[in-house]
Amino acid sequence: MTQTATGPLDGVRVIDLSTVVMGPYAAQILGDLGADVIKIESPADTVRVGRFRTTPGMTPLNLNVNRNKRSVALNLKDEEEREQALKLIDTADVLITNMRPGALSRLGLNHADLAARNPGLIYAHAQGFRGDSDRAGNAAYDETVQASSGLVDVANRALGKPVYLPTIIGDKVSSLTIAYTVLAALVHRDRTGEGQRVEIPMTDTLIAFNLVEHLAGHVFEPAEGPTGFGPSLNPGHQAVHTKDGMACVIPYNPRNFRDFFHAAGRPELAEDPRVNGDAIDGADHEALAAMIAECAPALTTEEWTEVCAKHSIPMAPVLELDKAQDDEYVRDGHLLDVVEHPSEGSIRTIGIPVKFSATPGSVRRLAPLPGQDTEEVLRELATTR
Repeated sequence: MTQTATGPLDGVRVIDLSTVVMGPYAAQILGDLGADVIKIESPADTVRVGRFRTTPGMTPLNLNVNRNKRSVALNLKDEEEREQALKLIDTADVLITNMRPGALSRLGLNHADLAARNPGLIYAHAQGFRGDSDRAGNAAYDETVQASSGLVDVANRALGKPVYLPTIIGDKVSSLTIAYTVLAALVHRDRTGEGQRVEIPMTDTLIAFNLVEHLAGHVFEPAEGPTGFGPSLNPGHQAVHTKDGMACVIPYNPRNFRDFFHAAGRPELAEDPRVNGDAIDGADHEALAAMIAECAPALTTEEWTEVCAKHSIPMAPVLELDKAQDDEYVRDGHLLDVVEHPSEGSIRTIGIPVKFSATPGSVRRLAPLPGQDTEEVLRELATTR
């Protein structure tokens, strides 16, 4: 499935020296945009542990975060192989790693070591906690980051239970942050010739992400109200059941509510004074959410889609993951295409969600087997020295 890169990062080389999801997903995004991504890994990479169909290590998670990469197997504790890794990094524009600082120093892979060899290198180091904090060396997982960023508190306030969001949001938001900081550093280097170290702490990233709306009244000093974004913390802030499925229906203003109630065959609710003012009072959100849930089963999801489009009421059917590949929007946007993997056979690959008019990204390589490109990459390295 290889083809010539056409994306805006064509000509940029990225070394992916990271594991699990955060670093690998960030490197894949850069690969989707045209970068030549070389993954240095050992078979112990934790993202390769889990259920597989044909080949050990070729797990669903690995297939979803390691496409558009070449895999080079090098044991960094072996002096000769570590030297090969260093020579490979010498050719790179970007290094992404989430190894702990102590391990990087022991291997001669900290920023100072590599900048001395490759002054233009963008050194993106991601870890759970800020390097100058007393938590710098602590292990971090998505759940600990959700806790330390306040997301668990938000869930507890809304649901009455300190649950974790059922997605690895800390890893994935940090992946996006790695990607945009690397791009910003590349712009700076192109202007000045100067590389730099960029630190991406997951906890700091998620605190900043979480507080955009939830800092609320504490934006002001002294505080002029509580923290927490009221509409999101409303217990009724959830999708509703229609006659035949589930949908998100969010009337936004008084007219939206009145049109919704009339469509549901409940004209008496459209006379409620709470939906006949100039705006919706935040204090009424919970009661109005209950009224929406009560009325939603009056129509099918498709009928609500038509009604809400006609009256400009924000609405979307709930996408059931088991049926995602059959969804018209997903299918037409090529967000899930079936392709043939060299070792795994037919698989679904997630599409590139952004569109460039002049330099479109592309899926040029499906996720490689561990170390499958070692010989090719090291041969290229030998010919370029």
